[in-house]
Amino acid sequence: MIDGDGGPGDSEDLETRDTPAEVDAAFRTLRRVAVGYFLVFLGVVAAFPLLSFTLDWWSEARVLGDLSPGFLTAAIGLYAVFAVIGMAAASLSSAVEARMLGGPRGPEAGP
Repeated sequence: MIDGDGGPGDSEDLETRDTPAEVDAAFRTLRRVAVGYFLVFLGVVAAFPLLSFTLDWWSEARVLGDLSPGFLTAAIGLYAVFAVIGMAAASLSSAVEARMLGGPRGPEAGP
């Protein structure tokens, strides 16, 4: 078959090629996203000992039975926060990559 007639040799309809500039822009954007979420992660981790040093009730108060707010945060809260940060970073990175880098697009998909 001749290229361009929709046959097996026609790769233009099946895939789009990203230019090196587009790949570089996507890489830079994904790196910015990763650094941003790392800074959020670092802020959460740094806030925990800061609260322990500055607020007496953080480690002396009792919330649930004999558990302090600091212990509950370390035991449960940090895991939940880290899971939310991880899911948010992954979904944003996937969305950025899908938006910036091409894949097979039909005419109804738009620009």
